[in-house]
Amino acid sequence: MGKFDWFWKAMGSSSERNDKKSKGIVSQAHGLIADYEQRSDAELVEAVRETVADGQIKKKPEFLAVLTVASARTLGMTPFEVQNQAVLRLLEGDVIQMATGEGKTLVGAMAATGFALTGKRVHLITVNDYLAARDADWMRPLVEFFGLSVASVTEATSRDDRVRAYLSDIVYAPVTEIGFDHLRDNQITHRDQTVQVAADVALVDEADSVLVDEALVPLVLAGSKPGEQATGQITEAVSHLVEGKDYTIDSDRRNVFLTDDGASKVERALGIDSLYSDENIGTILVRVNLALHAKALLIRDVHYIVKDGKIDLVDASRGRVAELQRWPDGLQAAVESKEGLDVSEGGRILDQITLQALMRRYPLVCGMTGTAVEATDQLRQFYDLHVSVIDRAKELRRFDEADRIYATMDEKFAAIVDEIAHINSTGQPVLVGTHDVAESEALAEALDKRGVTVNVLNAKNDAEEARIVAEAGDLDRVTVSTQMAGRGTDIRLGGADESDRDAVVELGGLAVIGTARHRTARLDNQLRGRAGRQGDPGLSVFFVSLQDDIVTAGGADERVSAQPDENGLIQSKRVQDFIEHCQRVTEGQLLEIHAQTWKYNQLLADHREIVDKRRASLLDTDQAWRELAERNPARAAELEGQGIDRGVLEQAAREIMLFHLDDEWSEHLALMDDVRESIHLRAIARETPITEFHRIAVREFKELANRAVERAVDTFDAVLIDDAGAHLADAGWKRPNATWTYMVSDNPLAGGGNSVISGIASIFR
Repeated sequence: MGKFDWFWKAMGSSSERNDKKSKGIVSQAHGLIADYEQRSDAELVEAVRETVADGQIKKKPEFLAVLTVASARTLGMTPFEVQNQAVLRLLEGDVIQMATGEGKTLVGAMAATGFALTGKRVHLITVNDYLAARDADWMRPLVEFFGLSVASVTEATSRDDRVRAYLSDIVYAPVTEIGFDHLRDNQITHRDQTVQVAADVALVDEADSVLVDEALVPLVLAGSKPGEQATGQITEAVSHLVEGKDYTIDSDRRNVFLTDDGASKVERALGIDSLYSDENIGTILVRVNLALHAKALLIRDVHYIVKDGKIDLVDASRGRVAELQRWPDGLQAAVESKEGLDVSEGGRILDQITLQALMRRYPLVCGMTGTAVEATDQLRQFYDLHVSVIDRAKELRRFDEADRIYATMDEKFAAIVDEIAHINSTGQPVLVGTHDVAESEALAEALDKRGVTVNVLNAKNDAEEARIVAEAGDLDRVTVSTQMAGRGTDIRLGGADESDRDAVVELGGLAVIGTARHRTARLDNQLRGRAGRQGDPGLSVFFVSLQDDIVTAGGADERVSAQPDENGLIQSKRVQDFIEHCQRVTEGQLLEIHAQTWKYNQLLADHREIVDKRRASLLDTDQAWRELAERNPARAAELEGQGIDRGVLEQAAREIMLFHLDDEWSEHLALMDDVRESIHLRAIARETPITEFHRIAVREFKELANRAVERAVDTFDAVLIDDAGAHLADAGWKRPNATWTYMVSDNPLAGGGNSVISGIASIFR
């Protein structure tokens, strides 16, 4: 690091100082608890409010002491000192790393209560509906003890209940519901239609998952329209193509390319002269490429499952069905056609926002997770967040064995089956973490042949999750799971009631087996973290082969030699180091993908801020009427002469202006999506893709602004406006209304550059 050593030393020193300061405050708080325990509930409430001044918690030891006593009284839970330390770091705006089973739910509630007491509205963001509803109800007594309100929002929450919920001081909700409500509020035409109330703080549970792993997943508000289908003929033609001869796949298995032979074969099958002719390049060629992507890169029971006659996408970082998610229309249709399913309707994008852009809208973001340290670079780069590591309340007793490395995947698979069968013969519970549905089912089948009874948890049977997780720590239990059990689950030794806890402890606790390293060490550590909860014993070991994806992707063009034993096992420090090197490479690749993709998304995020400001101005003032009256004074005078109420006229003008602004924004998103899909061609012409993308985006956005106003003026002149308002729907201008999310295309797009937003903000002035 050379001359920059001082920087990293300073960063470490700062973190150390914060850690020592927090521990000092916690120690002071501990000395005050006995006094506060003698006070009444009303006295405690009064005492905690005395700790707050000027929107800040000024008396932190007193604050923590009161919350500790209140937690014990209302929940029967007395926070550990490390939990109080975590609360302090959250209140300072850090992302905290706490191990599994160390009480993050209580920490989050205490920190949220602290923020709320200073007058801030808090969104406590969870990863699913179940946790949002559970934690809000569980923590309610503590929050309400201080006269604060708490509510949850889930997919099942009605609109009226959402309106009431968002008025609460603390709102528990999945990030998707927060995002969808934000997008729906961007379609309103009157302020009283607003559902969501802006919050001051986003406190994110499983912060690395939301802020990093899913950061670039766009939430999309879409209106139904007939889909662009990959025809059956195209799907049939592509299905006969052979890898290596008719098409090639890059080393990362992210992109697929037709060869000349493949193109010729498709042309013959479709009866056309050339895929690359002017009439075919924007239509048939696009559908061929989508069908080829579906065939070569999207694998059933890995990237998606087929259930009840439809495609369900699988979230790889969690192993769960990605609820309400789909690919962009053409790719979705191609996969449905490949599987012989009815092709669903496509959608016109009305609005969209990435989770990263959504999170950056909060004035303050903090969070908690079991694996924050490994995401430090991303959290600092994209959110300017710092990570604080919180010590365990009890010393870790889990033994993390070195990776067992095999030459081939077949040898690794056989060794995994042997190891599970061996551990199971002792009665020790085993949790096996697999990478996809197909692998979990293949492993379960092999174990069944060995006479080992297995509970399988994957995207196909997620309804059984609660039962399977509850039983995973019991005697003789073998649980084979995708990443569903690798994050956010708390496995208790001896089963849900811990009746056999002592027996399981005697056997060594929960044994965790990973069937391969993930592309990021964070997911490995999340899986390891299922064992060794709150001082429990445990074991973890990962099996790796030199044919695994992480090795082929991270070790491309590198060679390593080793001598395996008769079972294929490789015992070599050099090979172990090579595996770790491969993982660091893949982590770097993911970071680069994130950084490059964000450069494209950032400009659209800048654009939407401008559109949002424009919408707010139209909603909250009479600007729409003034602009239309100025551009068509004759029509304005005609309407005023009819004696129509001024408020009705202003609302009519507002609806007209907003309709065309939203319509043009929708067209802009569709256009920029098309531009991004083809922008890599700019590199062939020796142009920088990102620079060219920005140039086109800025130019088109300027035209968007002008078109929106011009079309609004034309509509103002033509549409019927009477005492009931503007009859837009009767004239064919009707807003569609349907929602789902799209999966992001995480192509590592080349190029560099910065957002070129300067000067655009004045367009609507």
